[in-house]
Amino acid sequence: MPPAPDPHLSILTAMITPAVLISGAGTLLLSTTNRSGRVTDRIRQLTERFKDLVQEESPSEALAAEEKQMILRQLSLQSRRSRMIMRAMTGLYLALSLLVLTSIMIGAEALIDPRLGGVPPVLAILGALAMAYSAILLSIEVRLSARATREELQFLVHLADHYALLYDQFHQELKRPE
Repeated sequence: MPPAPDPHLSILTAMITPAVLISGAGTLLLSTTNRSGRVTDRIRQLTERFKDLVQEESPSEALAAEEKQMILRQLSLQSRRSRMIMRAMTGLYLALSLLVLTSIMIGAEALIDPRLGGVPPVLAILGALAMAYSAILLSIEVRLSARATREELQFLVHLADHYALLYDQFHQELKRPE
């Protein structure tokens, strides 16, 4: 007959199990914090460019007006991204807290009160749900980021076309005989 499993070892194993989710939430939180910083930097860049456009006299007022509109749209998108990231970070912090509490409650149940049996699974489920909520928000935020990039690229292509046309006109004028 095999020896009975050590109850302390099974308690320790159960306490460590949420660590996998804690590690995942921590990794998501770290990358989300980096994304938040990038969004903040982008908002600052767009704001500075907008201030420059408002203050300078532009030879091509139509292009400047288009760029101002594009920047305002970009600022709106970046603002939405920032709010989503903050919500996702809140969810991840909540997930981390719930998962750590799960681990603590598993230990407390074994040491103090066996009637706590239903609490750790509930906390673990809530922690996993908070992580899922955050992951969904982050997937939406990634799509907003891609949309913002596409819009900026479209504007840059339009700007390149404009300057290519000016270059062609200038080049044609140089070729004209006097």
